Amino acid sequence: MRPLAAIPLLCCIAALVLSFLCLFAGQKKNFMEDYNLLTLNTSRIGTNLLNDTASTSSSNPLSNLWHNITNGIENDLNEAAGDLAKALGIDDFYSAHILDYCYGDYTPTNLPNATVSSKDIHKNVTACSNTTAMFTFNPTDIVQRALNESGVDVTLADLDWPADIQKGIDTLRVVQKTVFVLYCIAIGLIFVSLIAALPAIFSSGRMAACLNVMVSTLGFVAIGLASALVTAVIVKGSNVVNKYGNEIGLEAQKGGKFLALTWAATALMFVTVLVWTFETCCGHRRRQRDAGYMPKHG
Repeated sequence: MRPLAAIPLLCCIAALVLSFLCLFAGQKKNFMEDYNLLTLNTSRIGTNLLNDTASTSSSNPLSNLWHNITNGIENDLNEAAGDLAKALGIDDFYSAHILDYCYGDYTPTNLPNATVSSKDIHKNVTACSNTTAMFTFNPTDIVQRALNESGVDVTLADLDWPADIQKGIDTLRVVQKTVFVLYCIAIGLIFVSLIAALPAIFSSGRMAACLNVMVSTLGFVAIGLASALVTAVIVKGSNVVNKYGNEIGLEAQKGGKFLALTWAATALMFVTVLVWTFETCCGHRRRQRDAGYMPKHG
């Protein structure tokens, strides 16, 4: 019997749970919404119009809409920008997950002010899209769909939506799909590692430990690759949006909690590999010594 094998067993259980949570976070309203890949803050769309003299042109469909809003709240242009987004049918945020995206409003307000601090602002999720395997987050299509459903005669071109945002997202599309596949593979391999660890607890042979080294290494590599790729998606996606979208009031926030979750699962599988490697190299000899038996030489 090898008591030390309980450590990789527990690590596999924890890594399996965390991997499942990474895959299914946000699959329904208010289920681990904070564990998103990134959040697209669209509550400020229209701020580029504040100093855009061209927006006063009657040929611009945003002109009348903008002036109707600002006439009532001339002393608070921040509030005006938020009301413009709502008038366009655009939600305050769109948060991306591996299988879907969710959307809703910030409460009690979208920006901190004299009476509301940033820590008092929370997401109020309205709904989530259908859960889809190989899902890819496409903010351009999502915002355009919101504009179409609002009934307001405004297009992305009227909002000066940067084409470079779509180009950047398109480069990540294959990676996003690969992330889903890798998480599925990782979950399967971690489960196999968990099953393989059970009989190894009661076996003192080196063969069982060697088998677990191979299986757990595959699980570690799979979840490690998934974590690395999803990190690239989060960092690259948020950088693209912030680089090209700030001028029209778009902001992307990285999913820090999701990154902590997926890298914690990776770390647990790394510990699993280390323990099984130790058991393979040193465990058998240690158990022989504890039992009072040493192999004869010569």
